[in-house]
Amino acid sequence: MSIKPVSGPLCTRESIAADLRTLGLLPGETVLVHSSLSSLGWVCGGSATVVAALLDVLGEAGTLVVPAHSGDNSDPALWSNPPVPQEWWARIRASSPAFDTRTTRTLGVGVVPETVRNWPGALRSSHPQTSFAAVGPRAAAIVAGHASDCRLGERSPLARLEEGAARVLLLGAGFDSCTAFHLAEYRIAAPLVDNSFAAMTPQGRRWVTVRDTMISSERFDELGAAYEQARPVLRGTVGSARARLFDLADAVAYAEKWLPVHRPEADGI
Repeated sequence: MSIKPVSGPLCTRESIAADLRTLGLLPGETVLVHSSLSSLGWVCGGSATVVAALLDVLGEAGTLVVPAHSGDNSDPALWSNPPVPQEWWARIRASSPAFDTRTTRTLGVGVVPETVRNWPGALRSSHPQTSFAAVGPRAAAIVAGHASDCRLGERSPLARLEEGAARVLLLGAGFDSCTAFHLAEYRIAAPLVDNSFAAMTPQGRRWVTVRDTMISSERFDELGAAYEQARPVLRGTVGSARARLFDLADAVAYAEKWLPVHRPEADGI
């Protein structure tokens, strides 16, 4: 049986930090990171090395934020990757563990966010599906007050990041992963939908359904391509990963204008 050889480049804590500084990441800033560990190359020390390098560059005054989403805490009737039998739905709704900021795993956002979630001193917002984890002096203010009926809107960490002049770092991830664009959806009269999850309430664990703004990442890749053609986006490589760094508030403002024109069909998604 043949063994596939390791592919590079070899990335270390020092080399990743150097590449991030060259890209333009600054000490003391707040940055929301979307990442793909495998895109970097062979990372000595894995995801912990990436987190350490990010914190090295940000320094003691900087704050690192990542999506810590747990999309499996949702209505099984909506699952498609893979779907589950309809006869299971009621049991899943009755048995799914309630969201816990300390123990609920991340899902679908990569291994770096899971590492940040478990990092010493990390704080996590309280939304059962779309929480964010943060490390640094602004972490508490960013994750506070994440409302259960506001996944990615005004009462979520995205709005706090916007207020705090945060930037977005796409580290081997594409614009289709850019959660900041969802904040624009809350400002363009997107329709409301039911959203369900298992949560802790004063009465104990409950299956909860709330009304929230519909969100969709459909055409975010096109939105991102248009954005980086029109607005300042720093581009470079970190290891072998394509990296982009840009202002979160600027991206949201651009999306507020782009989405109603280029994705009006979202009203019927």
